[in-house]
Amino acid sequence: MNNDSNNNTAPPADDEIDLLALAKTVWNQRKLVFRIVGLFVILGLLVAILSPKEFTASGTYLPQTTEGGKGGGSLSGLASLAGINFGGVSGGSEIPPTLYPKIVSSVPFKKAMLKAPLQFEEFDKKVTYQEYYEEYYSPGFLGYIKRYTIGLPGLLIKIIKSEQAQKIVRNDAEEIITVSPKELEHFKRLDGQVSIAFNDKEGFVQLSIIMPEAIASAELAKFAENLLQKEVIAFKVKNAKELLKFTEERYQEKKFEFEAIQTKLAHFRDRNQNISSSVAINELEKLEAEYNLAFSIYSELAKQLEQAKLQVSKDTPLFSVIQPISVPIEKSSPKRSLIMFVFLILGIVLSVGYILGKEFLMKLRKEWDS
Repeated sequence: MNNDSNNNTAPPADDEIDLLALAKTVWNQRKLVFRIVGLFVILGLLVAILSPKEFTASGTYLPQTTEGGKGGGSLSGLASLAGINFGGVSGGSEIPPTLYPKIVSSVPFKKAMLKAPLQFEEFDKKVTYQEYYEEYYSPGFLGYIKRYTIGLPGLLIKIIKSEQAQKIVRNDAEEIITVSPKELEHFKRLDGQVSIAFNDKEGFVQLSIIMPEAIASAELAKFAENLLQKEVIAFKVKNAKELLKFTEERYQEKKFEFEAIQTKLAHFRDRNQNISSSVAINELEKLEAEYNLAFSIYSELAKQLEQAKLQVSKDTPLFSVIQPISVPIEKSSPKRSLIMFVFLILGIVLSVGYILGKEFLMKLRKEWDS
């Protein structure tokens, strides 16, 4: 029994000895650990100091969406009796907030963003986003290192492809849009600077812009906000105009039919002022029923036409601003304390891993030699 108990407690003792041996190995090489960790701390300090500053400006909005449903109300029921189908046509058609990120990532939207006038501290006048990054922007020391080390293959590929023709893109209106290589480079940068998200649970939209300077980030965010609202309104007005055109055509048709039935009824009454036969009375009731139906449809279409005209002329903001865009006071990056902490942990892990790995390889080599 005693032997069994000794056997059961032996593995933990061996594990403890192994851990102590590993700790002793690391402690014996502590000078190497301090040198490696110190090197990484210095490297982290350089990265933290040389990393370019970035400022984030953001705004939060509540989209004003209309209630779903078919347009026309009682008109739909009356029109169905006359063989007119209003299905799928609604004056409240608009882009749902879930598709806002698709608008922001579209080529026409990005092309418009390149023309945004921005104010920078070093300039007396405003320059466009495209002008700033093509003529004035400097990525800094780390940016150049990254460009000519990690980004060197991409730079060479871009030089090789610089003689290629412009990229062709089609938008929803089937218009051909050309994108130059420089514009494509701006688009890739914008993908990392512009972000928009819709909170489905609470129903708000948040727009964020990252730029090297605080004022420029706020101005670009405001430009993106106005541009997005303009795109959404244009889509809504386009649908309203299509509804107006459709309603005008139906209105003219029913107006012609109503006037024809009205004239026919008037002529019948003139010819049959003293109605005595059942046939004439039946014909009169039939004409009056047609007249009443045509008048109902005609009057409802007239109301719908006025509503469609109002919808086209309606051009109000579609966002209720919850948090307006303001100039950021503090930079969003680099987070120097976090960078230093990450490099410190990385130095400790790599130094300990190097010592233990070297010790393990030496043991394997001894076993092989023996």
